Amino acid sequence: MVLLLDTSVLIDVLRSRKDRKELLNGLVADGHHLATTALNIVEVYMGVRAGEEGGTDFFLSSLECYELNANTAREAGLLKNSWARKGRTISLQDAIVAAIAIQRDSTLMTDNRRDFPMPELSLYPLP
Repeated sequence: MVLLLDTSVLIDVLRSRKDRKELLNGLVADGHHLATTALNIVEVYMGVRAGEEGGTDFFLSSLECYELNANTAREAGLLKNSWARKGRTISLQDAIVAAIAIQRDSTLMTDNRRDFPMPELSLYPLP
């Protein structure tokens, strides 16, 4: 299974929170593949603290990085539009991450499950 790591999980790993390093190590040992998106990398670096750059670079470079392309941009726009018609605001960032996960047939690993209500999106059950 490909696990797409959202920003909340990336930050937990980088800051040694919630035993996320151990969880990911176990998942990799079980044969799962870890990825993230270029957008999540932007969000991580927006909050990087002085002295964290090296560890951040090392960790993020170990992940496959999915980029936004025209098909995914279309999917993100349609998701955002569809949910807006239902009266639910989805952030552009979350719509993009969801669209990438859906198109890449990945399971999204996030602490912010409420931000991703799309039934076609597979979410990893975090403890």
